[in-house]
Amino acid sequence: MSEAVQERIAALPVPGSAMSMRDAQVRVRAAQDGPAVAVSLLCGFPVQGLRAELEAAIAAELASTGSTLRSLELTQRITSHAVQSNLSPLPSVRNIIAIGSGKGGVGKSTTAVNLALALAADGARVGVLDADVYGPSVPMMLGLTGRPDSPDGKTIEPMRAHGIEAMSIGLLVEQETPMIWRGPMATSALTQLLNETRWGGADGEGLDYLIVDLPPGTGDIQLTLAQKIPVAGAVIVTTPQDVATLDARKAVKMFEKVHVPVLGLIENMAVHVCSSCGHAEHVFGEGGGARMATQYGVPLLGSLPLELAIREQGDAGVPVVVAAPDSAAAQAYRQAARRLALVLAQRPRVTPSISASLL
Repeated sequence: MSEAVQERIAALPVPGSAMSMRDAQVRVRAAQDGPAVAVSLLCGFPVQGLRAELEAAIAAELASTGSTLRSLELTQRITSHAVQSNLSPLPSVRNIIAIGSGKGGVGKSTTAVNLALALAADGARVGVLDADVYGPSVPMMLGLTGRPDSPDGKTIEPMRAHGIEAMSIGLLVEQETPMIWRGPMATSALTQLLNETRWGGADGEGLDYLIVDLPPGTGDIQLTLAQKIPVAGAVIVTTPQDVATLDARKAVKMFEKVHVPVLGLIENMAVHVCSSCGHAEHVFGEGGGARMATQYGVPLLGSLPLELAIREQGDAGVPVVVAAPDSAAAQAYRQAARRLALVLAQRPRVTPSISASLL
């Protein structure tokens, strides 16, 4: 009887997704004592924010068979996923996710920061690396000031804001200092920021996800990321209009050529809802992200609104996912982050070493 119950639960969709728990590789265990059923779920993606929806869905499914949900044990175990063939994941970071775009002005940095905060809100350990050395914006968006500490003079402690870790060249130089660097200097700075930051905190647990906010385009920094940094996957941010999706296509093809899987697209500024009358208008066109996702066979992770509050709260250093967690905009970011985590969870996992398996 327990096996039949497990199969019914495994067939349920992950909340906010069309993917079943079976397809999401959730390990389902059920123990039945009369009509009461105790359920245990082990997930490879953050699930703390999904407890209420999971409990409701499982309880309804059990009720349809005359049973009741006695308890739900919810556990997440986020593992490292495959990176480029010549590289291995960093010891302190299980998964590096690059957020890129073909052009500037599409809201890539805002998207990267809010995705990071959304993953953290669901229970993941998250960091953000600002890889745009020429125009770092992550410190302002997270409300960070001052300089990070270096306990040994060789490595840097990441700064923390709103429950996530962050590092940026903008934290190491004066705010108005221009970075007049050639490509090799910029790429060297990126690799140093990544490798010399003490990601994961003093407890040694490491990060589940490190979100890397790339500069726009397909230049030196993107090439260095593909050749020297172990990346589990990339997300492309675009706006709906043709001129943006044209450049976003170039970013998709670039990641394909350097063997970094594209986990999905995010369509930003998809619709504007008037705060006075509620009229919805597609200022930058409609459906460009969906058409592009279909063309390249990658998921459309989310369509995000064009909203004044997103800009205001980012400028204030308290992004919308933190400032207004129940708002429609924050929920759109959280849904996109959950889909991203689900897609990554389907990727091949890194096989642990024999010594690690014995621990």
